[in-house]
Amino acid sequence: MQTAFIAGHAKLPSGMAAQNIYDTLTITAEIEMKYGVILDVSCTLATEHGRQFISHLLRGYSLNDGIEEPLKQLQEFYLGKASNALISAFKDLYRQYHLILKTKQGE
Repeated sequence: MQTAFIAGHAKLPSGMAAQNIYDTLTITAEIEMKYGVILDVSCTLATEHGRQFISHLLRGYSLNDGIEEPLKQLQEFYLGKASNALISAFKDLYRQYHLILKTKQGE
């Protein structure tokens, strides 16, 4: 099984605890490249509980199926101040995934 480690980034809103540590929110994912399945996810939210919640929410989705469903899950179930930053970072991760696929196809 071939996997890739991919990151997506977004600016954090002001007034967040994590902003005292980071200027941006980052979502990283280990993705199985044949089917695009998210095997593991981490993010730079300030609390361990928040990081675990995001990991649980996004694991198992295939990026080959698009990102509508995981975005819907983020919007519906993550109700913290970082929701827009998480959504933007996940969209950036998705763009990075497609850039990698495009590069691999050009080899």
